Amino acid sequence: MKFHQPSAEIFIPDGAPVEEALARTTHLCIAAHQDDVEIMAAEPILSCFQRRDQWFTAVIVTDGRGSPRDGIYAQTSDEDMRLIRFKEQRKAAVVGEYSALIFLDYPSKAIKDSTLEAPVADLLAILQATHPQQVYTHNLADKHDTHVAVALRTLSALRRLPVEQHPQRVLGCEVWRGLDWMEDNDKVVLDVSQHENLQYALLGVFDSQIAGGKRYDLATMGRRRANATYFESHGVDLSTGMSFAMDLTPLLQQPQLSPTELTLTLIQHFQEDVLKRLQRLGESPTPKGGDSRQH
Repeated sequence: MKFHQPSAEIFIPDGAPVEEALARTTHLCIAAHQDDVEIMAAEPILSCFQRRDQWFTAVIVTDGRGSPRDGIYAQTSDEDMRLIRFKEQRKAAVVGEYSALIFLDYPSKAIKDSTLEAPVADLLAILQATHPQQVYTHNLADKHDTHVAVALRTLSALRRLPVEQHPQRVLGCEVWRGLDWMEDNDKVVLDVSQHENLQYALLGVFDSQIAGGKRYDLATMGRRRANATYFESHGVDLSTGMSFAMDLTPLLQQPQLSPTELTLTLIQHFQEDVLKRLQRLGESPTPKGGDSRQH
């Protein structure tokens, strides 16, 4: 495959021909940065691990040059950091037995520029080569600009596919904003109870991030455990790890629906739930013209 960035590359952990590795893909994750895949897409990685009928492929859209750094990485140049993060991501692909790993190697500013056609064209080519059943990307309420931009470019590419090539499901996953706030009926709940050792290993290979000042490994595993425990207030834990996702599939099923409209609908559902509970439990509104503060 040829991409618009001359430095883009494809890595196949088991050495299969590129065309074969892409074609066998059943689960595809499109992420902004190195290690985003392992943070947000544990469920499909685990679903495909040690399987020969299901295969996981990861796409890393940006080059990783702008990541924070400290400790032994404090003086690392942007280009050296890029190479280190590529090496770490390849290690994760080997540990997780990915079918393929694709680096598109765009600078973040290019992804955030909605007028650029090249990133969408590259993503469309990947979707056409892989024909995945499931697609995972960032959620539309994430607080990282590059993450939301990647989700929007992914949706743009998906919407260019013929209807018969649409994946069965498209999910927006947790990284820089958890989705615990979503109504339970709106959440897609992904069980990640199994293979905790593998999950730790996948997160742990990103030493440039962990030793460089960000404990993504502990935070991610903690979020998964917290999601499982706090999911149900009146019942015992059903699992030891959960990830939540936003269902983006309606954006393929309803071409007239915009990403903004879908996201605002989910926020409205959350708002309505909070208001109904306050009213049901006797919340007293502040009198007009009054001051509710205690003196």
